[in-house]
Amino acid sequence: MESALDTKTATLTFENNDLARQLYGQQNSHLQRISEVLKVDVDARGNSVFIQGNSFAVDLAENLLGQLYGLLENKYPIFPDDVDYAINALSADHRTRLKDIFLDTIFITAKKRLITPKSSNQKAYIEAIRNFDIVFGIGPAGTGKTYLAMAMAVLTLSKGRVNRIILTRPAVEAGEALGFLPGDIAEKVDPYLRPLYDALHDMMRFEKASGLIEKGVIEVAPLAFMRGRTLNDAFVILDEAQNTTSEQMKMFLTRIGYNSKAVITGDITQIDLPSGKASGLIESKAILQGIEGIRFVFFSKMDVVRHKLVQEIIRAYEDLDLRKSEKERK
Repeated sequence: MESALDTKTATLTFENNDLARQLYGQQNSHLQRISEVLKVDVDARGNSVFIQGNSFAVDLAENLLGQLYGLLENKYPIFPDDVDYAINALSADHRTRLKDIFLDTIFITAKKRLITPKSSNQKAYIEAIRNFDIVFGIGPAGTGKTYLAMAMAVLTLSKGRVNRIILTRPAVEAGEALGFLPGDIAEKVDPYLRPLYDALHDMMRFEKASGLIEKGVIEVAPLAFMRGRTLNDAFVILDEAQNTTSEQMKMFLTRIGYNSKAVITGDITQIDLPSGKASGLIESKAILQGIEGIRFVFFSKMDVVRHKLVQEIIRAYEDLDLRKSEKERK
């Protein structure tokens, strides 16, 4: 039971009526979310917000509301998901400056949506892609690894810094041979490359993307098609890299040519390789981190930017794996 010494009350007053209403959310939904997650009482009266609860949680809520208001002052619209992302970021490190993360606009999609990092790790990932030629993004599904890399690829192409984008994945389920599937090669590999097409079509109109694919400016192909090539003046994304073998990863990394960037993404907890085959992503993590010019960025469940239940699902499976490990040790 909390003692009186553990509780704290804080009051925040905001100057701008309109911004205060935006901060509170529709029917105070943002404040309700903060109250629910941080376990504090939050009460809005006019331009003032009163917070009461555990001292640490009140400090966090006060920091959170102040920084969200600062984002609104910079004309950044606050959506419900942004409140969750901000809570995660400040819970991980109260010194985090939300402006440094949320105001780093990477790209504006065909649907006129801003693409910005939503966590400190996503911000570090974007900075790494800007500053390094080879970047590994490793972490669970939903952390924005592929999506942010795609946004950076389209931006880099639009700025004329590369001449083409190459998107590739290992087609593990089809054993890379693909021969037993019906249809031509495009129809055979399409199911494995579809997530890359989906992300691409979110960045630009379907007609424009299709035109660039027809011209060869954007290439979407299975990893097996990279063999024997040198990829110059290109932004290359290798997705689902946990399903590469050691040989495939070495082959891919040695394809990188002049004026090219490569981003390799994967989740080492979801490896679909046949039993006995080592993951090229895990091996590269072990042997390449000391090389200057290569940067590794690691994501956690705190960086998940999908439905908030995805974080809970990831946590549940982590707990299951932990219980299995403890049982095996006994």
